[in-house]
Amino acid sequence: MNNSDRDLKELFNVILKLQTAEDCEILFEDLCTKTEIYSMAQRVRAASLLKSGHTYEQIIGETDISSATLSRVSKCLKYGEGYKKFIEPAEGRDDSERT
Repeated sequence: MNNSDRDLKELFNVILKLQTAEDCEILFEDLCTKTEIYSMAQRVRAASLLKSGHTYEQIIGETDISSATLSRVSKCLKYGEGYKKFIEPAEGRDDSERT
């Protein structure tokens, strides 16, 4: 195992120790910049909206995510496993509210 693999394993093991949203907040505030945290949150929100059937235009309007990043989120949602397993569809809107 090279150093990068060992570092990733250590990171994932630290994340596994988190038990509450507060735990996540205090670790990620130390681990990442505010911009990095907001970018990750934006991707989670975009994945949630995609799972709910929102269009790219609606998601970009709501989240201000770039079309390139949204495209990557969409590909990960389609071909990856993480978003499918852990992200719930957005709540609070139905098809009649979409424009």
